[in-house]
Parts: sequence; structure tokens; C-alpha cells
Amino acid sequence: MPRLPNSAIIWKIAHLKPRTVVTASLLAATLGCGSLRAENNWPQFRGPEANGQTAAKGLPVKFGEGDNVLWKTPVPGKAWSSPVVWGSQIWVTTATEDGHELGALCVNAVSGKIIHQKVVFKIAEPKFCHPMNSYGTPTPVIEDGRVYLHFGQAGTACLDTATAATLWTRQDLLCDHFRGAGSSPILAGNLLVLTFDGVDVQYVAALDKTTGKTAWKRDRNIAYDTDSTDYHKAYSTPAVITVRGKPQLVSPSAGATIAYAPDSGEELWRVRSGGMNAAALPLFDGDLLYATSAAGGFQLFAVRPDGKGDVTETHVAWKYKKSVPSRSSLILTDGRLFMVSDNGMTSCVDAKTGQTVWQKRVKGAFSASPLLADGKIYFFGEDGEVPVIAAAGEFELLAENHLDDGFMASPAVFANSLILRSRKHLYRIGTER
Repeated sequence: MPRLPNSAIIWKIAHLKPRTVVTASLLAATLGCGSLRAENNWPQFRGPEANGQTAAKGLPVKFGEGDNVLWKTPVPGKAWSSPVVWGSQIWVTTATEDGHELGALCVNAVSGKIIHQKVVFKIAEPKFCHPMNSYGTPTPVIEDGRVYLHFGQAGTACLDTATAATLWTRQDLLCDHFRGAGSSPILAGNLLVLTFDGVDVQYVAALDKTTGKTAWKRDRNIAYDTDSTDYHKAYSTPAVITVRGKPQLVSPSAGATIAYAPDSGEELWRVRSGGMNAAALPLFDGDLLYATSAAGGFQLFAVRPDGKGDVTETHVAWKYKKSVPSRSSLILTDGRLFMVSDNGMTSCVDAKTGQTVWQKRVKGAFSASPLLADGKIYFFGEDGEVPVIAAAGEFELLAENHLDDGFMASPAVFANSLILRSRKHLYRIGTER
């Protein structure tokens, strides 16, 4: 029997596992890593299954500067992209604070030593970026031998992970992000999916990951409630799910959340969820999909993703508006949603009904997304606060930690340790190498 290409295997697997979460980048990682299991890598924003969860055991609950820090490596510039891990390599994007130089840094996960440091794009006239954002906010996506870097309209590149050689670049996908880019790329089979939700244009594009050529491009065609273009922008990262044996690319935006066929970009369904600046990555439990609209609109809502066309009036199961984060993504486990608002209100919500289970404030302000590990949820604050709570039906604060510089980037996991990017450093937090 001839060997199928990875993309064909991915869609075949998707058809064999109906109504389960399937991220194409997880499948690509599994296919490309030989004897490594997928959970040994952290290939994209929010991890192997794009849900902020890890199967790792023994991660430290208590830590701080000088306490369970295996290494700490300075990272130059200002960039909020989260770390991705493949084998013993950690990659992050980098950017100068003024946006004139955009590139990448690769660090050895065991030693913390820098392996590659490269400027990929030199930008003569950078677009405006809000101080809360950075010129290197989108998180890379990595697979065996290749890492894909994205800087919004400023450029997208593919590098060889062994040599850091540039394999291809694109700088012709235009968009006025107005306050900087934030949407991270994902892999869907042989496609690299990019999201452009600006004040002027809003579209999703899929590139051939091998060549960088455009496979498809789909305009959002959203009817906004206002002519103010500030309310047309968003920063979300899509997720690939499987419903009734078929993959869907679910992509929140300002004004609406839309599902596309990953291979063609054909629109499958949409919810007119309203809002602006949508940033959270959607989650799926096999029955309901959970998404946020950030500022305004439904804020947090659950939808049955098996409809066609506009399903706003027919498939939305519930809506929730109590202390919903505008930037941080959520944790979904054991039939409950856990989240932390921008100002530190943690919440537990029943995932089937949308009813509040509990709410409790923790110290700090939060933009980074949380991590679930071994029944514990780690939150990462802008001022360096790292509270850890139990993922349970009652609030239980397990630890209050602190690291210097503070966090805008979300965590990654390598072996039995945390990989954390603060504003100025990359940390490995653990008890043993």
C-alpha cells in the first residue's frame, strides 16, 4: 500500500474520530516526531491540543526567583509571543521595541543556552503598535524541521529549525492592525492558516506550508453594528475541531465567530456574537464550542457547531457576561470552564448550563492564558504574580508565586518543567533537569 502524505492521513484520522477535538498541528506533530509522543512537544499557542492543558506530572506548584528556577535566559527586545517547543528546542519570536527588526530566538531547553538568534525582517516604516501590544505578539507554530513565524501584515516566514535558514517569506498579505497584530498561526494539514482582522480588511488566509503560496483566502463579510473601524478589529487564533467526522476551522472575530472548511475556506456556519478585539482561542468538548467576543457582544457563549449558515438564533446554548476576560483564553475540564478576568477575578462556570459555580479574586492583572496541569491551574500576571488554584468545584488557592518582569506571554511545558517567557527573560521552572 502506498504511503499517504501527512495531509491525507490527517483528514483520514479526522473522519475516524468524530466529535472530538482534533487540531491539525497536533496531528502533524504526532506524524512528524518519530518515537516522540505529541505531548513531549509544545508546538503552538496553548500546546498540543490548543487548550492550555498538559499531561505532565510534577510541575512545581511553588517557585520564585532563585526557587525551582533551572535556568533563566535574557531575551532581547519587546515581544509577547509564547514559547513553542520541539524536542530540545524552544523558539520565540523577537522584535525591537520600535518594530524595525523582527526575528526569532532558539534556546536549548536543557541548558538555556541560545542556539539561534536571527533577524528575519527589517521594516523601514513600522506601523503603529499600542504600548500594551508588541511587534512580536503572535506565537510561532513548529513541527519537525520547520518553524513558522508570523508578524501580522509585517511578514510571515518559515525557518529551518536545524540551521535557522529562511525557507520562504511573505510580506504581501496586507492589513491595518491599527494597534499591532495578535493572532497566532496554526497548521491545518499542509496549510498554514493566518488571521487578519484589521480596521480596514478582515480575512483568513491559508498558505501552502512548503512553499508559502496562497492556497485560499476568505473575506469575513461581517455586517458590523457600527461604522467605527476600531470595532472591526480582533486578535484571535482559530482552532480546528471535528464535528460529525468533518473538520472545521473555527475563527472568532469582531462581530462574529465563523467556521470554515479548513481545506477550502468555504464558510460552514457563523454566530453573530458581536463585540470587538476577540482574542481567546475557542474550546470544544465534543458537543459545545466555547468562544468569547471580548469587549461587548455575547462575551462568553456556547454554541452547537453542527448547523449551517447563520446559527445565531438556533444553535447558541447559553451566554455569560460576568467578569469574562478580554485577552486571556479559558480552561475547560471536567465539565467546567475556568477563567481569570483582566483585573484578577477567577471564575468557574458550568460548561453545560453557563451557570456560575464560584468566583474569587486573586492578586494581579492578567493578559496571558492559564495552564492546567495535574488538577492545578496556573495563572500568569502582568506584574509577575503566578497564583495556582485547584481545578475544582470550590475555590482553593494552592500557591502565590512571583517572578520578575511580569507576563504577557502564555506558558509552555517541556518534560516536567514550565517554560515561561516574562517581558525580559525565558525561564525553565522545575525540580530536576
